[in-house]
Amino acid sequence: MNWHSRYLQQAAWTRELRIYLFEQAGLTKAKRILEVGCGTGAILRELNTPSALHGLDLDPAALAECKINAPVVLLARGDGHHLPYPDKYFDIAYCHFLLLWVNDPLQVVHEMARVSHAVLALAEPDYSQRVDEPEALKTLGKWQTTSLTRQGANPSFGAQLAETFFQAGIHIVETGPIQSQAVIRTSEDWENEWTVIQADLGGSIPGEEIQKMKDIDEIARRHGQRTLQIPTYFAWGKT
Repeated sequence: MNWHSRYLQQAAWTRELRIYLFEQAGLTKAKRILEVGCGTGAILRELNTPSALHGLDLDPAALAECKINAPVVLLARGDGHHLPYPDKYFDIAYCHFLLLWVNDPLQVVHEMARVSHAVLALAEPDYSQRVDEPEALKTLGKWQTTSLTRQGANPSFGAQLAETFFQAGIHIVETGPIQSQAVIRTSEDWENEWTVIQADLGGSIPGEEIQKMKDIDEIARRHGQRTLQIPTYFAWGKT
């Protein structure tokens, strides 16, 4: 599984929104910016700003790749639950497809608020409201949601994002759903999505059953009958 390719795919889904939100949050005037859960640098590499860019992640392999993809970024290995930075050190702290994976998202958001003047959660999905068409593919959606839970994620966290910001004491400026359209837009998207699905399900669902779903998916997509909607939410606010 090439995680950098997956992160690039996810970055493409939110690019237009990110440009808008960073502008609203004052990207051009910021002195220091932090990405919590920076992964391989798919977002950091695109930031066009004179600000000092910082990235934090628990995975040393991801940080090593991030150093290649975004060489100007100051990187640290650390836990988002306990950020190793002083209060209000950053102008902006943000995350992207992160909070559904952490043990205590409220604590992580609290920490982001502690170290910054503006907090942005750019994308958090709610798989409990996932829509799959045709009907035969609803089982695939259930399999994948169960797999995310088994891996330690909270698949429905997106719907809790605004309340989490509120509980963290952040003054919410904007929040809402950002992605109601199908995430599979191109053949490359489709192949990337299935690479993830097969990695998620490989240890729990027989290979022939996964292949059946892939065949149904491909036929439906070819005939314009495939729908995949996963409501995905954003929030940003000031501290």
